[in-house]
Amino acid sequence: MTNSMFHEGHRTLQDEFDGRRVADALETHRRLPEFGDDQKALIQEAPFFILATAHAGSVDCSFKGGPSGFVRVTGPTMLEWPDFDGNSMYRSTGNILKSPACGLLFIRFDGSTRLRVNGDATIIRDHPRLADFPGAKMMLRLEAREIFPNCPRYIPNLGANAPSPYLPEADKPLMKPDWKDREYIRDILPETDPHR
Repeated sequence: MTNSMFHEGHRTLQDEFDGRRVADALETHRRLPEFGDDQKALIQEAPFFILATAHAGSVDCSFKGGPSGFVRVTGPTMLEWPDFDGNSMYRSTGNILKSPACGLLFIRFDGSTRLRVNGDATIIRDHPRLADFPGAKMMLRLEAREIFPNCPRYIPNLGANAPSPYLPEADKPLMKPDWKDREYIRDILPETDPHR
């Protein structure tokens, strides 16, 4: 894993909006060195995830779906998934061929969980699990640099067909997310935070 989650652009905005202390505390207390049981369960139960890739100005964000269990955690910081037959554009996998850096976003739409996984992906054409997935043309393996359980604050509860209770509404006070009460956060919230 890399030393810091933040580059100069992140730091510029963190400083502008008095968020550096919170960002540093979240990196220290929430960034994971490897997948734990909760992250493995989320990933391996997921029927989909969102994949972001980029190369030389070609940026792509793609929905990747499959049967529950199509993504597997195969090592402390490694996961794999099949790439199914799509529309023949190969935007995500083409970007990965040129630039392996990518980000994965896993979301449980009961309003409870969001996980970011950033790392470097490789394409494997002769993977032994490939035959387990009809229509898959290749497998992808990602070595994670960052594993970060992220605030689920604005995730809607789709099972209840209900929006996130944290969405701002006119003439209603903002609902405070639990993470803002964590011991390492509550005293360092930005000056302008309504829950300070």
